[in-house]
Order: sequence, then C-alpha cells, then structure tokens
Amino acid sequence: MNIRFRAGTLILSLALFLGACAGGTPETVAATAAPETQPPVTEAFAAEQTQPSETQPPETQPPEPERFVLTFAGDCTLGGSASTEYAPQGFFKTIGEDYGYPFRGVLDYFSGDDLTLVNLEGPLCPRGSYAVKKHVFRGPPEYVNILTQNSVEAVTIANNHSMDYLAKGYEATKENLEAAGVSYVEQDNTCLVTTASGLKVGLYGMVYYCLDVEKMTAGIEALRQEGAEIIVVLPHWGGEYTYHPTQQQKDVGHAAIDAGADLVIGSHPHVLQDREDYGGGVIFYSLGNFSFGGNSNPRDFDSVVVQQEVIREPDGEVHLGQTTVIPVCISSITGRNDFQPTPYAPDDPGYERTLAKLDGDWPRRR
Repeated sequence: MNIRFRAGTLILSLALFLGACAGGTPETVAATAAPETQPPVTEAFAAEQTQPSETQPPETQPPEPERFVLTFAGDCTLGGSASTEYAPQGFFKTIGEDYGYPFRGVLDYFSGDDLTLVNLEGPLCPRGSYAVKKHVFRGPPEYVNILTQNSVEAVTIANNHSMDYLAKGYEATKENLEAAGVSYVEQDNTCLVTTASGLKVGLYGMVYYCLDVEKMTAGIEALRQEGAEIIVVLPHWGGEYTYHPTQQQKDVGHAAIDAGADLVIGSHPHVLQDREDYGGGVIFYSLGNFSFGGNSNPRDFDSVVVQQEVIREPDGEVHLGQTTVIPVCISSITGRNDFQPTPYAPDDPGYERTLAKLDGDWPRRR
C-alpha cells in the first residue's frame, strides 16, 4: 500500500509540473486530475435530497365543539316567616352573616359551571306590610349575598311567594338582584342571559294560576329572535306534595318543547316529580325544595342538583348534551332541616330513593 501511495504521489507531482509549464494553474489541474469522490446514490440518499429545505406546517386539526354546563336547583326560601325570625334553629339564626353556609355542600357544582339558576321563593326586602295569607316569607336585602357568594347567577321570581311583601317588597327584591348582578325572570316574561363563557340562555317564567300557552309560545319565539341559543321555561305549577305531574303540567310542558324550548324546569310541589325526555328536550316537572327556610321539618328531604351539558358545534349549531343528576338531601344533618343541601353518598338509601322519584316510580302521596 505504501509503494502505490508514493507512486501515485510522484505521478501527480509530475502532472502538476507539466501543467504549469503549459500555462495552466495548479488548482485547475488538481480539479481535473483528482476529482472528489461522490457518495453512492441510494434510495434513502435520493429521498433526503428531494425533501424541501423549509419545515412544512402541520396539518390543520378540525375545530372542536364548545361545551357548556347549566346547573339547576329547586325552591330556595332564603329567610322564613316572621314567626321564625328569632327561632334558635330557624334560617335567620342558623345563617347569621355566614352567607356561604346554605350552598356550601354543593358549591363545587355551582362554581364549576357556566350558569346556576334556582327558584327564589320569597322576596329579599326590608320589613314592611305583607300579604294576608297562610305562609308569608321574606329574607333581608343582604341575603342576596347568599346568591353571589355561591355562584348563583340567575333566579326565577315567577312564583306564588314573590309578592308576599306586596309590590314594595317585590320591587325592592328586583333592585337588590340588579345591584348584585343576579339575573331574574318574572311571571309571563322573558330574560336573556349571556354567560361569561358567551352562551346566550333564554328564560321564560310562568305560575300555575296563569299557564297561558299562547303567551309562552310568543315568549319563546321572542327569545329566539333575541339570539337565545338555549331556552329554559320555568313554570311554578302542580299540586303540593304530589309526586307525579298533572295532565295540565304534561300538556304545557310538551307545548313548551314543541314551541322551541330546550328545557322545562318546574317548581312548587316541594317534592320531586317525574323527569321526562320529550321531543329532543328535557322536562323536570319539579325539583322539590332545596335551601328552604320556610320549613324546619318538611315531610320530604329529597332533592337534586341538575347539570345539563350544552354543546355548540363548529358550524354554530347548539344542542343539549348529557344530563347529570346529583341526588341531594336538603339538610346536612338528620332529624331536622338545617338548610344546607348535601349530596347523598351512592350507598345511602336516599340516593336510590331520589332517583326513583325522578323515574316516576314512587307513590302519589306520602
């Protein structure tokens, strides 16, 4: 090997000398006499050479649907009657100034959603003249903090206790809600709520002594025209302490869905009634009591938190998703109502009993 290397070197040197004498340059001669060795052409090498020099952008992923959660709970009397205002175990004494107390057991559900709505069963107003009736409820104006501190963004005041402290108390309640930023819907009226996440929710309220389907249909249409993406009808109806809806409730509930509503969330019976899937919508005929200061020992302690998923597709279409029901006891203790709703454990008898009531598998009266 050494002999061949040296011979090659001698020949190369002689070529350089002769080339220089002929007027060429050493660089030119070197380039022609000893060309660089080219790499072998292989499929891998050829593929590498044909790749673009710049990085290609990744493939565009299709847009994902947007998902929202609406939460509903039943009758909330944030206060009580004048006779219980100083009762040691009444709502006023139990709550004091601890405004987070009533919904502490369900706060994770309320704060983790896009909108929470309850039935506000009674005015939030100062003392004053009140209606002459068997049950008269009131909470002080500062109890609006119970709503704001527990992430309740909307209420219905379409019920038979909103006027307990007459027109003055009713107007004071609305003023307190407005000042606190809590949306509300009144009887035979509409309310359009835009959540912080951008979902437009339309509300329509009605009460049992005026279940006017024609007005309701017009209200639903008005909400659609205003841009509501989801419409919730909130009727206060049905017989107290009855576990199944009347035929009138069914007729009006079906008419609401037929007219374009997505959800019907009922109240007034103070107990749970049937849940029904109808025409692409969902009807809860009654959610029962919730944080109910109107009775320290009601005959039925079962309630629910309902969470409804709403899906907005990339093309803008909005529809209902999964419905989730959380069985709840309206009290965190046994033996009496302490006004703090608390979810049942799955192995608690109340858990299955609550679901049975929604399924319609329960006696008409207890």
